[in-house]
Amino acid sequence: MARNRDVSRFDEDDVRVRANPRGTRPRSKQRPAHEDAADGMVLTVDRGRYTVLVDDVEVTAMRARELGRKGIAVGDQVSVVGDLSGATDTLARIVRLAERTTVLRRTADDNDPFERVIVANADQLVIVAALADPEPSYGLIDRCIVAALTAGMEPVLCLTKADLAGDGALRELYRPLGVTMVTSRPEVDPAELRELITGQVSVMFGHSGVGKSTLVNRLVPDAAQEIGAVNAVTGRGRHTSSAAVALPVPGGGWVVDTPGVRSFGLGAVSPARVLAAFEELAEAAVDCPPGCTHAEGLADCGLDEAVRAGRADPTRLASLRRLLAARGGSSA
Repeated sequence: MARNRDVSRFDEDDVRVRANPRGTRPRSKQRPAHEDAADGMVLTVDRGRYTVLVDDVEVTAMRARELGRKGIAVGDQVSVVGDLSGATDTLARIVRLAERTTVLRRTADDNDPFERVIVANADQLVIVAALADPEPSYGLIDRCIVAALTAGMEPVLCLTKADLAGDGALRELYRPLGVTMVTSRPEVDPAELRELITGQVSVMFGHSGVGKSTLVNRLVPDAAQEIGAVNAVTGRGRHTSSAAVALPVPGGGWVVDTPGVRSFGLGAVSPARVLAAFEELAEAAVDCPPGCTHAEGLADCGLDEAVRAGRADPTRLASLRRLLAARGGSSA
């Protein structure tokens, strides 16, 4: 049993002070300037490791502690220090993240408010949709258009498998939105799409099995992306890409190939962000009552009045309402 000690007999001189094992120097908030850091572009992201292109050399890097919780995505412009040789088993550090020009995001589902960055600094979103086998998913197309417009990117609709079905109905549906559209056939070189992506940073996005990887292989011959087959029973494709990867386009520019998806959540996209992509309708919306959802049939919606007064195109308003409905409807 421990003996009771009379602490009243001790004064301050009798107390032993334990030395600080971490030292007594106050921690500085200053961070190194890294003036010798080299600039590069993030090509891939894989479990905390990043492939960064620095002066035509692919360097493996990790995120430096001073970046804190800043996320890094494919397409990001970064500054790196350390071993930049690109040799096996070498590791550099990403110490700076440049301001992004555009950010393509999506949520896991419509009830998830947390947006995940897919690609940074892209110019356009190429939405790949098959005309048949599998059937086109209008909901996914609409959602991708919403994501592109709210990200400040140009949406491009690429219709594949034109040997199986015509493209007239889809073109008529999306023409009022002013979306650039191209059509491709399996046996024909995608020259029109190649012209659109040359000199640009383009994100390829679409359902599994629509022919996206086949297109990427034709646009970037060295890509060697695995081609998946459509399941004859379910009509669904097999996922052939596991992570986004930036691939150089012959003649200039980049194609970012993304994994095949079955949904595109827009949980963090507000109706106001969708409306802002329609400049003439956004101006007319100032006459709407507070809290107006701009849905069809509302007596006081200023958008209907703008159409009646000839200040807005009715087909554009119909397209806006379809996109707003897609935002709140099924993501498939």
